[in-house]
Amino acid sequence: MKAVRVHAYHQDPQIDDIPEPKLQGPLDVIVKVGGAGLCRTDLHIVNGDWAEAMDPALPYVIGHENAGWIAEVGEGVTNVAVGDTVILHPLATCGLCPACRRGKDMQCSDAYFPGLSNNDGGMAEYLRTSARSCVKLKPETKPQDVAALADAGITAYHAVRKAVPRLYPGTSAVVQGAGGLGHIGIQCLKALCATDVIVVDRNADALALAKQIGADHTVLADGNHVDAVKDLTDGAGATVVFDFVAEQGAELDAWQMTAPDGSMYVIGYGGEFKAPTLDFVAGEKNVIGNIVGTYADLSELMVLAQAGKVTLHTKQYSLENALDAFHDLDQVRVRGRAILVP
Repeated sequence: MKAVRVHAYHQDPQIDDIPEPKLQGPLDVIVKVGGAGLCRTDLHIVNGDWAEAMDPALPYVIGHENAGWIAEVGEGVTNVAVGDTVILHPLATCGLCPACRRGKDMQCSDAYFPGLSNNDGGMAEYLRTSARSCVKLKPETKPQDVAALADAGITAYHAVRKAVPRLYPGTSAVVQGAGGLGHIGIQCLKALCATDVIVVDRNADALALAKQIGADHTVLADGNHVDAVKDLTDGAGATVVFDFVAEQGAELDAWQMTAPDGSMYVIGYGGEFKAPTLDFVAGEKNVIGNIVGTYADLSELMVLAQAGKVTLHTKQYSLENALDAFHDLDQVRVRGRAILVP
């Protein structure tokens, strides 16, 4: 089969012909990939940013936003069958550790992460994962239309879901960065609560998309955007700020946009956050980190997606043109999400 593999860091991946994956355990499934999302994390992987944390043996197949059809199942699998349309939670969890028992998938102590850890991912024709990762979809669902919800979608939904109790009518929420994750976060906010949604981005096209999908206000990040957000919030700042950028100083802007007794949810990464401790004490402000989401989050998100309340704006590429997708994403030429279709 054809697959996109990292051979060396700081170099483009290669498209290789490799053997198809095989079942290795009773709860394994083989999925025929119908769509694989391309994420900025994949750019970080190629840059070597995850090498120390995950230590994968090179070369390996990347791709952690995957959907497709069940092609083969292990002898212990009962929740899905060959032919089922599925989207895959990105982590393959054990189901037995205390974190799994509490439904905290991302803290599983015995998990593997196809496409990120030392396990091949989904930028290929076939993928091996666990039956525990499979969320069944309506048979008519096109995997390429939903694949990126497996990470970009669940990550945005997870942050919004946690913040919903704070976002009652009369509150405000800033979405900083209306790209692949942010445009999903906007839709999740509109679907789950009645807060006033303010979107900040440096790209006018991204702001136009944000307005189209429900943003109440849009602000161009032109150096005056912190003051613009405060003007929209009677000088206080927003009740909640979702920072989907969190680098190149954006993480400090997000803090300044957050109102006293407000919360800043950090979803993007790459920057460094610093603030005087007095800001925390006097302002009673919170900073909350977010890493992907739970299986339950993905199941809930797919209910919204299949009801048409959350849709992905995508640009599709064939697997053979994967390098074009990588370069377009790196050069900010993708509005929404890039999807590889084998």
